Amino acid sequence: MKEIKIFARAGQGAITTAAILGEALFYENKYSYAFPHFGAARMGAPMNAFLRFDEKPIRLRSKIYEPDYIIVIDPTLIESQNAFAGLTPDAKAVVAVRPETPVPQASGVEVHTLLAEKIATEIIGRPFANTVLLGAFAKITGAFTLDSVLKAVSKRFESKPAILQKNLDAVKKGYESV
Repeated sequence: MKEIKIFARAGQGAITTAAILGEALFYENKYSYAFPHFGAARMGAPMNAFLRFDEKPIRLRSKIYEPDYIIVIDPTLIESQNAFAGLTPDAKAVVAVRPETPVPQASGVEVHTLLAEKIATEIIGRPFANTVLLGAFAKITGAFTLDSVLKAVSKRFESKPAILQKNLDAVKKGYESV
């Protein structure tokens, strides 16, 4: 079983990210279980979303404490939420950074950074970095194909055609950017 922990602020799409990842894994014939964890339930509050996936059904329902992968949507949470704590050996991290953000370093962790908010703003018109990070995550982990992510994003945004193509383009750009 592999585990993913997503760091974001409420309203940045962490739950959507976990749901899309779970759907993409489903298209790869894998089992997945996604769930959020909130502190203060208000816009902008730090929060986590989690996802487990495996080749067999998942029965474990606890929070994730030692993830194999992390996705950091908001780089201001790297230190305050201790994002790199408890990672498994050889863990991988996909981190949205800003020009002023120091590149995170973590011993034994393969860290991939990209200017996801900048990319999202250029493509979507708003700094929603989550779909950019989905593309990067697909490429870095190899846990699922780009086609599976695009299919899951299409399903998620099928009722919103005005933003569907922009999000698909953001996923592709994230995939190409790492």
